[in-house]
Amino acid sequence: MAGLAARHPETFRRVTAARARGVTVILAAIALLGFGLWRLDFSPGRIAGGFGQLVHFLGLMLPPDPGTWSRTVLILRGLAETLAIAFLGTLLAALIAFPLGFLAARNTSVNRLVQFLSRRVLDSIRGVDALIWALIWVSVVGLGPFAGVLAIMTSDIGTFGKLFSEAIEAADRKAVEGVTSAGGGKLAGIRFGVLPAVLPVMAGHVLYMFESNTRSSSIIGIVGAGGIGLMLSEMIRTLEWGVVAFIVLLILVTVAVIDTISGRLRAALAGVQPR
Repeated sequence: MAGLAARHPETFRRVTAARARGVTVILAAIALLGFGLWRLDFSPGRIAGGFGQLVHFLGLMLPPDPGTWSRTVLILRGLAETLAIAFLGTLLAALIAFPLGFLAARNTSVNRLVQFLSRRVLDSIRGVDALIWALIWVSVVGLGPFAGVLAIMTSDIGTFGKLFSEAIEAADRKAVEGVTSAGGGKLAGIRFGVLPAVLPVMAGHVLYMFESNTRSSSIIGIVGAGGIGLMLSEMIRTLEWGVVAFIVLLILVTVAVIDTISGRLRAALAGVQPR
């Protein structure tokens, strides 16, 4: 041990450069957390005091009650509109992002410049939240579900473009090399070597985003982009807590059903047994 310590002193030091850097990073993160809590006026007392108010609101929301049959029909119509917004927005985004994913992938792009510009455009689109896009499109095309579809579509183009390009770059190159060795060009390599490998992955991403966009569509409706979110916002403003609970419960059940179905479809596409 003495000989090893003499030959490798850096390894046997209690405080090495790597350990010092790790400790420094941890301390900096703790300091940043503390500063953020102080700067944002974080107060455990306010949280503890707010639990009583939370229990009060939960009591007002029980039992969930839509009120009248006509209101129930309106709520179900709003939920159907929310699902339509999520479905159309997700589908349009996937169709637009499909070619962009190939342009943004290193192994299928035209050249490095096109690949770099495509990545930056997708990053810029993805950097804006769907709620902000909803506010923009409501200002452009007016209130209603059309603005919601455009908001979901625009927001998801960036996400799908990134996911698709990463799936394309991760595809096994052996199939492409086989097509090339048989005399095929670059397009043939993409068509017969890359596409069969990445299409199931892309379909899984689309199914997952449809599930996620069902929740997002409920939120963007609050700013006037259609769907059940607008009715939820109105019920909260008018203090109709029983109706609010009914709408929230309906959204939770819908998301759970979609999650179950999409999970089974993703498992089938991946060739694994669903849980």
